[in-house]
Amino acid sequence: VQLQASGGGLVQPGGSLRLSCEGSGFTRPYYAIGWFRQAPGKEREAVACFAFADSSTVYADSVKGRFTISRDDAKITVYLQMNTLKPEDTAVYYCATCTQSRGVPRVGYYFGKTYWGEGTQVTVSS
Repeated sequence: VQLQASGGGLVQPGGSLRLSCEGSGFTRPYYAIGWFRQAPGKEREAVACFAFADSSTVYADSVKGRFTISRDDAKITVYLQMNTLKPEDTAVYYCATCTQSRGVPRVGYYFGKTYWGEGTQVTVSS
């Protein structure tokens, strides 16, 4: 199982970016892939999680209404559309297997293991 993230960059406040996470090696549809972020000096934060079994989504309160997680129907790819970006959204963003727990995203497992993609830097600055 592998996850590969892409799409980060520099954007001005109020702007938009779309991140992509391409997965491979998943053999059964009972998995969820989501996005996490970590800013310098801060703890990792779970941002959003997409469950492939039923296409359900959950978001952190900090991004609700601004970020949208979705999938490509033809392949194991998850997108994070980020709109109305704020400087506090600046972080390294990672995609990983996730779970939806009581309406919030959390790190999750696929057959007992958590899989992470490499991080992609998102910088929101004027």
